Amino acid sequence: MFIAAATDSVSVSPNWPRSAAAVIRHLGEVPAANVGDALQRMTVLDGGIRLLTGRTPLLGNALTVHVRSGDNLAIHRALDEARPGDVLVVNGHGDLTRALIGDLIGEIMVNAGVVGAVVDGAVRDVQVLSEMGLAVYARAATPAGPFKHGPGTIGAPVAVGGVVIAAGDVLVGDSDGVVVVPRHRVQEVVEAVEGIGENEEALRRRILAARPDSAVPAR
Repeated sequence: MFIAAATDSVSVSPNWPRSAAAVIRHLGEVPAANVGDALQRMTVLDGGIRLLTGRTPLLGNALTVHVRSGDNLAIHRALDEARPGDVLVVNGHGDLTRALIGDLIGEIMVNAGVVGAVVDGAVRDVQVLSEMGLAVYARAATPAGPFKHGPGTIGAPVAVGGVVIAAGDVLVGDSDGVVVVPRHRVQEVVEAVEGIGENEEALRRRILAARPDSAVPAR
């Protein structure tokens, strides 16, 4: 860690499996909505968790963190466990009074190869996080910083945006929001999204073919 703080109150789960970038790559090339459709729309985070930075899309393996409201000690500790391609996923209890992630944590994320964060709570330094190339989703931004006392857990399942997320699940996000792909269903969803896109495109062609010429905008 880059801060001097005791982490006795933070528990860390043993290492968990992650999906290889080559396996999940296609999920980042299609709309998050299509990924959600492939999962019967059951693992889509609620609309209160929005993309706050300019970077999109988001794709990576979940590095899960559970913190006390307004306290980010466990997030600092979690970044010691991070691997390239991870996404920080933080249950901050929806608290909007203290930012759990800011530019300094952002710098550590970049060092570790963490591609973004999904926070059920607030963040700050949004412009700088955007300039770093991080995709950060949260409920709000606030300039108020966090405490660093703990407790917290790392690598255990967390509830974020109304969905339970396990370490190693895959996060897919774009400007619409975030979808969770359970790790054991990744291959199934990779295969399903292509068909969903093809069906939507076929329907789009039918709709456009039925449009009166007068409704077509001039070019």
